[in-house]
Amino acid sequence: MRLLLASTIVLMGLTSSAGAALKTQTVDYKQGDTVLEGYLSYDDTFTGKRPGVLVVHEWKGLNGYAKRRADMLAHLGYVAFAADIYGKGVRPESIPDAAAISGKFKADRPLLRARVNAGLDVLKSQPNVDASQLAAIGYCFGGTAVLELGRSGADVKGIVSFHGGLSSPTPQDAKNIKAKVLALHGAADPFVKPDEVAAFEKEMTDANVNYRLIKYPGAMHGFTNPDNQNTPPGALYNEAADKASWIEMQKFFKEIFTAT
Repeated sequence: MRLLLASTIVLMGLTSSAGAALKTQTVDYKQGDTVLEGYLSYDDTFTGKRPGVLVVHEWKGLNGYAKRRADMLAHLGYVAFAADIYGKGVRPESIPDAAAISGKFKADRPLLRARVNAGLDVLKSQPNVDASQLAAIGYCFGGTAVLELGRSGADVKGIVSFHGGLSSPTPQDAKNIKAKVLALHGAADPFVKPDEVAAFEKEMTDANVNYRLIKYPGAMHGFTNPDNQNTPPGALYNEAADKASWIEMQKFFKEIFTAT
């Protein structure tokens, strides 16, 4: 991975009673010959190095939703980098296009791992990031991606999958996972079926991974994104599960980033 440039520092909205502003930055970087465009967010009122969190987008690519989640993490005091798995300017809008490009990466796990690790390298390179205190979160397609980051052996403390795909063509690679894993799953998700969930639990258990799976009753696929209004059918926002899962992530981060 080679970092190309960091451009356009933009002051965002107020973050705290002290009137602090988030700083956001578009970052162009490379994986192989492919140019990628990520999004960095942090609150510069926090001094010194701090934990960094990688954010991986849903199947429509790095859009406003993943960036909003990065900003939310920055409000909490983390340095957040929303990675670009697909490539600069590749932002599918239709469901068929999103399915096609996400399917390409799901079918090529080595490429998916390379892309998500390239994003992690950008995060680690930030001067305000403590490279020994890293985590990764992902939504839907991004949940699959961050689990593959773990299976690649990446040196991160925690991985959080929000309504992500849990299957793996190489479950034996779970032995490479160094992180604690938190999987936040909609119990009524029609796309990630019970047999896939059971296989994931077996994979984690067989590899002695420190993991936790939380199922939200009645929650369907994509339950954290308000834009999901049953299009496609089975992807539906659930406010209660959204709020509860974000709280679980915060508790998880306090646990992994304070552990000695």
